[in-house]
Amino acid sequence: MLILIADDDELILRTVEHKLRNEGHEVIITRNGKEAIEKITESAIDLVITDIMMPFASGIEILSAIKTQRKEIPTIVLSSLGQEEVIIDAFSLGASDFIVKPFSPNELLLRVKRLIR
Repeated sequence: MLILIADDDELILRTVEHKLRNEGHEVIITRNGKEAIEKITESAIDLVITDIMMPFASGIEILSAIKTQRKEIPTIVLSSLGQEEVIIDAFSLGASDFIVKPFSPNELLLRVKRLIR
């Protein structure tokens, strides 16, 4: 399973990467939305985990890019913005799940397993 993580927080990137690699997944990490969209376009990504607020392109723009490319990639959105409008926007653009930061890496792993079954 190839999972893309898009987040500009280095601690979150490394923690999630470590957790997923320990479960046997291949992981691509990106530190901004533009880079994430490029990787989604050029790679056979099976799952995306993205933050909302990032440099160059937001998580919402990543969701839009996935949707316009007609890719059925499950996507988990991470955000410290637990605002209803942001959550509704994410789900309306095809997000599979939404987790408010701070979050438990174990909870994230359970949600990943649920989506890739």
